[in-house]
Amino acid sequence: MTRQRKALFGPRGLMLSLFIIGLTVGLIQACSAPADSSDTASPKGFTSCETPRPEMCTREYRPVCGHVDTGIRCVKAPCPSERHKTYGNDCSACADKKVIGFEQGTCESYGK
Repeated sequence: MTRQRKALFGPRGLMLSLFIIGLTVGLIQACSAPADSSDTASPKGFTSCETPRPEMCTREYRPVCGHVDTGIRCVKAPCPSERHKTYGNDCSACADKKVIGFEQGTCESYGK
């Protein structure tokens, strides 16, 4: 074997190849990792609905403004992907499977 071939296929060449493969795999994983949820901006006072969703709720009145997913997805703005609806309390808001989350108070006070 020539000296150049020995360098490529010898122990050093194998180590270099493994290093390059490992580095490539690491970079691919780092680039495809999901974004941290703390980076996404959510309105102040917004509470996300948790799963499992409630099946029964008490009838106390503590109004919340529910953020309801309309199911509309589009490329250009304006895009009404959610609407706001007042619910009697947080339990009844989250019992609706289309509600993403809620804010305390009626929807008339939303954004104030």
